Amino acid sequence: MEFVVGGQRVFAGTGGRAFDTNLPTVVLLHGAGMNHTIWASQARALAHHGRNVLALDFPGHGGSAGPALETIEALADWLLRALQTLNVARFRLAGHSMGSLVALEAASRAGAACQALALLGFVPEMRVHPDLLGAARNGAHLASELIVAWGFGLKNLTGGNPAPGVFLPDAALRLIEHTPAASLAADLAACDHYAGAAATASAVRCPVLLLSGAQDRMTPAAKADGFAGHFTQGRSIVLPGCGHMLMVEQPVVVLDSLRTIL
Repeated sequence: MEFVVGGQRVFAGTGGRAFDTNLPTVVLLHGAGMNHTIWASQARALAHHGRNVLALDFPGHGGSAGPALETIEALADWLLRALQTLNVARFRLAGHSMGSLVALEAASRAGAACQALALLGFVPEMRVHPDLLGAARNGAHLASELIVAWGFGLKNLTGGNPAPGVFLPDAALRLIEHTPAASLAADLAACDHYAGAAATASAVRCPVLLLSGAQDRMTPAAKADGFAGHFTQGRSIVLPGCGHMLMVEQPVVVLDSLRTIL
């Protein structure tokens, strides 16, 4: 579906169902250099089981007009404006990687309007390796290659997908290649500069799930697991054998985990 926020076109996937605010709304937020399609499996399943799904493309990504926003705080403000535009008064948030920081920031500002929060591939300080940040700023293809190389667990890096003919690292590389270089650079800089997650977490009152991959080299599971105590209703799940790209590496397990909170 398409709508307008601040005079610019926004695209969101709805999981193959019409957008219906009479149903409980689940908002899905993608990570740096990606778009709503990274949530395709979970979005469709949730939409076909009684949820109103909104898998957003951030500005400058996928089908949403740019430019990309430069801070996590600006993205959180944009998200809340988008939900207001669609007359969504209460919602559940799930964010991956950069999207998890945006979801955390938005949940802290939304108060009782946010009913549940799921943070996937999350760490409170999402510092970006200087080589990756430099490559992104220079528009080098190396940036996409590094994200893919560091983003998957060992099994999927070596072709372990159960679907014949599907090699997830190549699919992820094609996805990131479709994102404008300036958007990827803005995303990574926003993650690198974000601070204050602990103070932000203290303002979140809804149930919170932190979902991590045991083989995640970009946002190590130990940092997320130890952060769960910052929430009044926080808990953590670590998926064995999984890297940073949880939703495509273990889609069924991720969906089952999300269903416990969303």
